[in-house]
Amino acid sequence: MNALAETHAATQAVLEVSGIRKSFFGVEVLKGIDFDVRPGEVHGLVGENGAGKSTLMKIIAGVQPADDGVVRYRGEEVRHAHPRQAMDDGIVTVFQEFTLLPERTVAQNVYLGREPRRGAFVDRKAMNRRTAELLGDLGVSFIDPQARVGSLTVAEQQIVEIVKALSFDAQVISMDEPTAALSGREVELLYAIIRRLTSRGVAVIYVSHRLKEIFDLCDRITILKDGALVSTDDASALTTDELVRRMVGRSIQSYFPDAVEGTVIGDPRLELDGCGNAFVDGVSLTLRAGEIVGIAGLQGSGRTELVEGVFGIDPFARGTMRIDGTPTRITSARGAVRAGLALVSEDRKAQGLALGQSVLDNSLLVIRSVFSGRTAASRREVPGVLSSLEISARGLDQEARFLSGGNQQKVVLAKWLLTQPQIVLFDEPTRGIDVGAKYAVYQLMRELATQGKAVLMVSSELPEVIGMSDRILVMRDGELVAELPAGSAEHEILGAATGAARGHGTATDGGAR
Repeated sequence: MNALAETHAATQAVLEVSGIRKSFFGVEVLKGIDFDVRPGEVHGLVGENGAGKSTLMKIIAGVQPADDGVVRYRGEEVRHAHPRQAMDDGIVTVFQEFTLLPERTVAQNVYLGREPRRGAFVDRKAMNRRTAELLGDLGVSFIDPQARVGSLTVAEQQIVEIVKALSFDAQVISMDEPTAALSGREVELLYAIIRRLTSRGVAVIYVSHRLKEIFDLCDRITILKDGALVSTDDASALTTDELVRRMVGRSIQSYFPDAVEGTVIGDPRLELDGCGNAFVDGVSLTLRAGEIVGIAGLQGSGRTELVEGVFGIDPFARGTMRIDGTPTRITSARGAVRAGLALVSEDRKAQGLALGQSVLDNSLLVIRSVFSGRTAASRREVPGVLSSLEISARGLDQEARFLSGGNQQKVVLAKWLLTQPQIVLFDEPTRGIDVGAKYAVYQLMRELATQGKAVLMVSSELPEVIGMSDRILVMRDGELVAELPAGSAEHEILGAATGAARGHGTATDGGAR
């Protein structure tokens, strides 16, 4: 616990909710929740998708009203009928999907609808000056108040959202999955900003599926499950194993399932020899039937670009690719699908789903596009595939945008399973989904392997790479630089990824073969 939070631990909460209930279409999604956050505290809010976290945050933010219960702010009951009312009071939420206008400047976004004026005109100088002062309060000097928001990185846009919150003199800032699209270096910057906020007495509600961040940052942790409060404890009183057990009813020891009995490593399914494009160069690797190979590396190392090269999104301009021993040149995603490949991309909302279409239509997206003659047969298979993935949906006609992140990811998986691929490429397969949904994805990977499929997995989560991989390949600066055995330590992987140490084998000496 940081010093300020410790000082305030016995003081009145700045925000408190008591007995909060909420139902949708007769289904109760919040069941009498009690929750509070104190000045200068980072309070973690965790639970599986569907646990009720987002609904609770929306009630706190004034987006939705509670059916029952009380919200108190600074000791007084409040009823915010609109987010702007909550913001004016000093309660601001930074949602995972930003509300910024890309064609306007940083300062214009920060003071949107509240522009300082000189007579009848907007006082741009005052607006830019105040924005610069707010950025300076956070220790940020690299964002120009006059820069167009659309030209900023995701991390910089997130800082703009936080600055916007501070412009309302926020005393409570809620953050929903704030690091979902950030690199490691950007995450450290966010950590520093959060610590600066809490040092000034600002209370932070932090929602994340990344348990490391929860323990790194949070003073207390509240766990929700199926709309009910499980517990609120000091972070120091919990272990990762206990946190996972309370969230999903399963120990973390069983978090990464073992290989299915009878899984056999077979002949090469995918071979690359000296392959390269504009982003990666000289890549040589072999991926065998029944094998899960993990690819690790820092942000920008070329991991995603490698799988996109294999899948024909950015085709290899040099080198040789063989599929099941046959030299193959793939120049388009359609060609990759016809060759027996599937790519579960890292951004499911932008690249994996048609959010306005139904679960059924999303499941058939690739079949209809590439194997239209199989549409009728595949339509009959959809219920069985969805059932095997344990997708929770109202029905096949439910629009994908109304599903939780974990269930959306399962629909993406169903879409590809219907194509009956032999090589499955996963790029950040569990990004932004809860631990229960992650386990279901891991089980699917193991099942694919035991069926003789070959799995290539890119992940920024080193525990995931270590827990799921039969071999680990490491990329740096667009090159495959090392191969490490299953179960290698994090420091070994990072050593190869940063160039601080060499792996057990290298791409140049044949180690990735």
